[in-house]
Amino acid sequence: MLGAMFMATDMVGSPMTSLGCILYGALIGLVTVVIRTWGGLPEGVMYAILLGNALTPHFDRWTRHTVYGTRGKEAAT
Repeated sequence: MLGAMFMATDMVGSPMTSLGCILYGALIGLVTVVIRTWGGLPEGVMYAILLGNALTPHFDRWTRHTVYGTRGKEAAT
């Protein structure tokens, strides 16, 4: 619970968009369950948060908002 409350919600490592945050939380929860169920490690939260932090830039890129006045997501670069 401490990992979910204090480590996963760190502003530096979490995505900027709301959909990115939902994907980030779902990924961390899924990886934690997989590691704790089928893995031999009792602490899967640490590895799940590391994997989620590694994928955060991708979540931000995939779920970025369109800029007002542009036509689509390709114009927001």
